[in-house]
Amino acid sequence: MPIEILLVEDNAGDVRLTQEAFRSCKIVNRLTVVSDGVEALALLRRQGHYADAPRPDVILLDLNLPRKDGREVLAEVKEDPDLKRIPVVIVTSSSAEQDVLRSYDLHANCYVTKPVDLEKFVEVVKSIEDFWMGIVKLPPK
Repeated sequence: MPIEILLVEDNAGDVRLTQEAFRSCKIVNRLTVVSDGVEALALLRRQGHYADAPRPDVILLDLNLPRKDGREVLAEVKEDPDLKRIPVVIVTSSSAEQDVLRSYDLHANCYVTKPVDLEKFVEVVKSIEDFWMGIVKLPPK
């Protein structure tokens, strides 16, 4: 069974790099991309044109998003009884201590700072995939 991954990222370059990194990995996955928090929650709640969207096994969430930021999305996901078991990996450029603490206070499962170096970025994405899709037992759907 393919792993369903929801990437919530507004930077087109980071989306492209993440897609390339996942393509080169050995684990079968399906990556769905949305560019803001409002779209992410609509997809997760299967609202509007996302009515038939598959439920993600893992969410990769940027913090700095338009319309509704990642902190708000994280809070809503973890407060929702139907969504709270989906692991949320924060993948952001922020290494600010308050962002790390706030994310864990909101029950993020993991916090990863995006490296600026292209090769290191790909390494980080591959490490996320290896861990969350290869080692961890994800909750059943």
